[in-house]
Amino acid sequence: MKRLIVGLALLMMAGHASAQALLTGQISDRQGEAMPSASVVVLETKQGTAANENGVYRFENLQPGEYTLEVSFVGYKDEKRKIKIQEGIAKAILHVQMTKQIFELTSLTIKATRAAENSPFTYANLAKEKIQEKNLGQDVPFLLRWTPSAVVTSDAGTGFGYTSIRIRGTDPTRINVTINGIPLNDSESQAVFWVDLPDIASSVDDIQIQRGVGTSTNGAGAFGASINMNTGNLHKEAYATFSGTGGSFDTWKATAQFGSGLINKKFTLDGRLSRTTSDGYIERGRADLKSFFLSGAYVGKNSLLRLNVFSGQEVTYQSWCGVPAQYLGDPKLRTFNPCGTEKPGLPHDNEVDDYTQTHYQLLYNHQLDRNWNVNLAAHYTKGSGFFEQYKADQDFADYLLENVTIGNDTITKTDLIRRRWLDNDFYGGIWSLNYIRTDNRLQLTFGGAWNKYLGGHFGKVIWAEFASNGTIGHRYYNGDATKKDFNVFGKASYQLTPFLTAFADLQYRRVNYSTEGTGNDLRAYSVRDDLNFFNPKAGLFYALNDNSQLYASFAVANREPNRDDYVDAPNGVKPKSERLYNTEIGFRQKWKKAALNVNFYHMQYKDQLVLTGQINDVGAPIKTNVPDSYRLGVEIVGGMEVTPHISLQGNATFSRNKVKAFTEFIDTYDANYGWLGQEKFRHENTDLSFSPDLIVGGELKYEVFKRKQRAEKQNLSFSLSGKHVGSQFIDNTSDGNAKLAAYFFSDFQIRYGLRTKLFKEISLTFMVRNVFDEQYAANAWLYRFNFPGDASSYPNVLKGGGPTHNMIGYYPQAGRNFLAGLEVKF
Repeated sequence: MKRLIVGLALLMMAGHASAQALLTGQISDRQGEAMPSASVVVLETKQGTAANENGVYRFENLQPGEYTLEVSFVGYKDEKRKIKIQEGIAKAILHVQMTKQIFELTSLTIKATRAAENSPFTYANLAKEKIQEKNLGQDVPFLLRWTPSAVVTSDAGTGFGYTSIRIRGTDPTRINVTINGIPLNDSESQAVFWVDLPDIASSVDDIQIQRGVGTSTNGAGAFGASINMNTGNLHKEAYATFSGTGGSFDTWKATAQFGSGLINKKFTLDGRLSRTTSDGYIERGRADLKSFFLSGAYVGKNSLLRLNVFSGQEVTYQSWCGVPAQYLGDPKLRTFNPCGTEKPGLPHDNEVDDYTQTHYQLLYNHQLDRNWNVNLAAHYTKGSGFFEQYKADQDFADYLLENVTIGNDTITKTDLIRRRWLDNDFYGGIWSLNYIRTDNRLQLTFGGAWNKYLGGHFGKVIWAEFASNGTIGHRYYNGDATKKDFNVFGKASYQLTPFLTAFADLQYRRVNYSTEGTGNDLRAYSVRDDLNFFNPKAGLFYALNDNSQLYASFAVANREPNRDDYVDAPNGVKPKSERLYNTEIGFRQKWKKAALNVNFYHMQYKDQLVLTGQINDVGAPIKTNVPDSYRLGVEIVGGMEVTPHISLQGNATFSRNKVKAFTEFIDTYDANYGWLGQEKFRHENTDLSFSPDLIVGGELKYEVFKRKQRAEKQNLSFSLSGKHVGSQFIDNTSDGNAKLAAYFFSDFQIRYGLRTKLFKEISLTFMVRNVFDEQYAANAWLYRFNFPGDASSYPNVLKGGGPTHNMIGYYPQAGRNFLAGLEVKF
């Protein structure tokens, strides 16, 4: 009996063994040369191996069935091959030949600061086609407003002129922006003034938005988001493009672009010239914007040298004063612009912001060998300009002028026109050294940057009703600033298993800032601060299969105070730097006709600088470090092909954004508007300002021509986009009387393209913005004070609770309006 059982067991084992098979083969290039160390993965079993010195791989004990092999080798395109192992087959053979991949030298500079496909961070990529689909000359923030967790605003209400973007409630001074890896943020304010680069989107090849801390980058601390723009793609064919836009509010844009293509397979030259004008939705909110972009490149066998020169000049009538709160609900008064109205009679006609900024970038990429490449860049940015204001009833003493005596009367005040100037230089260099192991399992990046900023701040009186002792261009304040910013980082991505990748990123950043002089309030200041930051990041990326991925990461970011935080701080008080701890956990899923990404985030702030109403020695508002605040949310991004002609895309953010505790300071006045001091109020668990709990956006698109024969010659699409932004508080007190109401806006677009023998493409675009004519404001400023009487005679003032009043200026956005565009490509 025992012999029978043993015999049956041996027979079963033999049968089982015979059902298993060996899968083997050779990995080679197109010339038949073996490729040692090539990475080979069986996707269904998650087994992985490396080819031996002869390029041969082996997988043993495979059951009968269908399998997919994924083969990768640095410098070659990834290959996937399917094989079916039949029942009873002991050995299956599958050889794979790989195709060499041309090194994309043009994109190497930006790779050092971008999130890769298998990185454990939250990001969105926008290709050039997607950007240009909606590009009718608006500033970059308005082209990004459909991306997840983004809220944008425009001072003039139209998307032309001064615009800004918030991501997850993070304000523009905390969003790192780079062009070709080179910092764009102003070194002192840490903001990006998009108006200084009008129509830059026409020269951008792609954009990556990282939400959260993201990977290490150059320049200002990424303290909630980063935007990375690339203009360096190589255009191998010659081209010429003309585009024009016209629309509401007397908006006009003309753009001419050209490219030489590769000349003698060595040289390229690309250029753009743009002009945009718009009257704005807000009264006198006009903008006159000019820009150019010029790029020349030399292409070597394994290297590329590129010189970029681009510039923008903007003259915009100031519309940053905000519409008085009592006017917001009035259809006729909601476009009222207080700027320039201190002048008797008609508003001052030159109450403008006039600024020119020119960028020079020298970029060098070199592929050292199959595994190593190096990227170097030098840059210089020159900026200079002013804003002009007519000011009434000004004290001579506030402008370092003497009182005027006329007869027996002493004149102590005058009307005048002043200009506040900024003259700055920003230069430095960036570098990165990148390594990719032959089997793609290990990727290393070492990089860094050194930048220096020199800024001059001064004010001039260019006219006065009473000249006093002033000279032409009389300066009444003057200050200089120097900022040095150095960082070095190392990144490593290692494939622990064929489906699990670990990521680590360590950055050291040193900031030296000094500024000295007198401010526009004639207050003397002298600041020097040296800061050292360590910003570690780590995460895991797990591919469940080809269509499903999980990721998780933890990152630390540090950020220095900006110029105003230092200069406006009370004497003897130095603001502390801020710190952010960021956790991201996400899941991505793809189907044949749909995709879904769900991301959970937690952003814990230490010592975040916020406005609390506190003032300094001369009554100017200052920011105060709040010990504990956070953002907690979930982002859902998805899309699907409903029918062959209809597609649907959408995103939603649900969040909580809280300050755990802080003290508010409120100015208190008596019945005669005499200032009595400040009262303190303790707040706990209040909402962070400008941080809506709900942001939902989506687009429904209908493409008429989907059949290949028709789509190659023409395309016609109709799309309806919409976005809901939940209510948000103007400050951190959660005061219901100081709140932006929730709003919804939508755009309808028709786009038609035709390809002919004469033209590569002619495109016509017609866009109706804010289709349902929503009357909303996307931004505001606030000053809260206590006063025992009625202050409603001031149009900015709304009654709060008890003796508290809220002085508010809103920024209404345009109602229903349209833009039409024509683009011709040769």
